[in-house]
Amino acid sequence: MNKPDIQRIGMTPRLSEAAVFNGIVYLAGMVPERGDTDIRGQTEDVLAQVEQRLQEAGSDKSRILRAQIYLKNIAGIGQMNEVWDAWVVPGAAPPRATVQAPLADPGWLIEIVVTAAQR
Repeated sequence: MNKPDIQRIGMTPRLSEAAVFNGIVYLAGMVPERGDTDIRGQTEDVLAQVEQRLQEAGSDKSRILRAQIYLKNIAGIGQMNEVWDAWVVPGAAPPRATVQAPLADPGWLIEIVVTAAQR
């Protein structure tokens, strides 16, 4: 019996930025490439990366099945939501969880994990 192949995108020795299996795209936690901006700037940065990785995997933001958002400080949720609300596709807002969590780099204010369906 043939097992479906797993496609890995942006692979390093430690992790893959995305994996695709059975038409589902699993993104790693996307973090800001620049830690010297506020929560709005970091959210824009991370969402742009999410879009890029989804495109590379044959999906897009209208196909997101689930989003998990980790904030260094939950007090920034209002500003993050302003950016998120402008970014999300109207009528296609995915299920989402947002929690406060310590992040691996002290300069990071946000990390987002997304699961999406391929087109």
